[in-house]
Amino acid sequence: MNSSVPTEARVPTEGSVPARAGLVLVTLITVATVANLNLSVANIALPDIGRHFDASQVELNAVAVGFSLGLAATVLWLGALGDRYGRRSMLLGGLVLSVPASLVAGFAPDVLVLAIARIVGGVAAGMAFPTTLALITALWSGPARTRPIALWSGIGGATMAFGPLVAGGLLLHFWWGSVFLVTIPLAVVAFVASLLLLPAHVNESSGSVDNVGGVLSVVMVGAAVISITIAPEPGLLTASAVIAVIAVVAVVLFVRRQRRVSEPLYDLRVAARRTFWVAAVAGMLVFGALVGAMFIGQQYMQNVLGYSTWSAGLSVLPAAVFMVVGAPVSARLIEWRGSRDALLVGFVIAGLGFVVMILLWRDTASAVVVGLGYSLLGLGVGIAGPPASRSLTESVPVDRAGMASATADLQRDLGGAILQSILGAILTAGYAVAFRAQISSAQTTISDAVTTQLTKSYSGAATIAEQYPQYADQIIAAARQSFVDGQHLAYGVGIVAMVIGIAVVWFGFPAKERENEMVSDYDRADAPA
Repeated sequence: MNSSVPTEARVPTEGSVPARAGLVLVTLITVATVANLNLSVANIALPDIGRHFDASQVELNAVAVGFSLGLAATVLWLGALGDRYGRRSMLLGGLVLSVPASLVAGFAPDVLVLAIARIVGGVAAGMAFPTTLALITALWSGPARTRPIALWSGIGGATMAFGPLVAGGLLLHFWWGSVFLVTIPLAVVAFVASLLLLPAHVNESSGSVDNVGGVLSVVMVGAAVISITIAPEPGLLTASAVIAVIAVVAVVLFVRRQRRVSEPLYDLRVAARRTFWVAAVAGMLVFGALVGAMFIGQQYMQNVLGYSTWSAGLSVLPAAVFMVVGAPVSARLIEWRGSRDALLVGFVIAGLGFVVMILLWRDTASAVVVGLGYSLLGLGVGIAGPPASRSLTESVPVDRAGMASATADLQRDLGGAILQSILGAILTAGYAVAFRAQISSAQTTISDAVTTQLTKSYSGAATIAEQYPQYADQIIAAARQSFVDGQHLAYGVGIVAMVIGIAVVWFGFPAKERENEMVSDYDRADAPA
């Protein structure tokens, strides 16, 4: 392939926007919506999937995290390939692959096939999703870029929150697999619009791609997420430790290679910039907290509060609304006070959401209380998300836009996969410990086999309740209380994540004037000689 920059490439001028900018932005947000919906629709179906396959909590965690795993593990490599060989081609390929992945997930015969299909769907999103922000970075420049990124971030986050509502409506009338088919028509529309409206090439790299580094990036991210996901499963602790060691070794090898190779997959020199690495860490924490909270919250609504799938999906609507509301507020706050203050405000508000979940989300909770927790979390993410994404794109040269967009995707997907896995692991362990404590205090003898079934997941306890109807009320009451105990421990970790985010931003991110100076310095350093 010709190594020169394509003739269609265009370096944007200060404050430039593309032709038919509104349609182009809608198209890119629609592509992102395919990925964001696929990311969140599984959560609402987890109780149904658990009952259908008699799945353990760890198996449900694997289904939930599979999409994030596939996306997060591949996004760095695929983003670099898009930078080099054509972002639109990579985007179109991802949309095409998402269709069979969704079909297999929708009709999966067992949990293993379902989890694998979710991973493949994540890989498809890894092809398409990073390209959306990369193209925004390449097509818009200067102050004109802030609003598209804010809309991309806010609407993208809101779409993740709308996913359970859409899925909940489907589950009222169709089987659990229907939630995985909902994005297929949207993917077709997005494919046609992308083919017609997006440029074939714009501001792409002419260098080679570090494919060895790409393989290492897949191994290090994939191994890290898998290790965390399987850790709570009885008998798999050793395997989890071994996979964790593989992840650490892959990280060391990846860093060494990126320092030595002439054209790195991930430019560590750029990544070391304060406006880049602090924003990356902050984004992973805040988006990860959203994904983890929604993962646990959807199970809580149905298992503990007894909501229907539609009501459970509807309960997330405040988060979606406040994420959309938060995006323009964030854009104005960035212009007024800079990215640092916008990040801090977002983290504080999101942290208050977790406080509400711990203090007020009990085995009985009103819809107002549930909505308050989600509203605060959504508003916090809506305010913190745009500066986290914007700072990444402002810190890199435009021909490395894929690196910034891949990192922005990692904010959502690696952060989501890791925090969802951690919160899921804490939930699993907390649920099991709480249930065993109730069994120990009960004045009855329960076999080891029944104990294992009761403590593996809420759906496992529900199955036992059906087998022993004379004890059904006691079993379900114990399962609900155990779930609440486990979720409170998990949400405590969410608060810790928000506190860490505040500390990282407070001490690491520059104030507005210094931020502007640093970005100008980066632009001069990256300008062609």
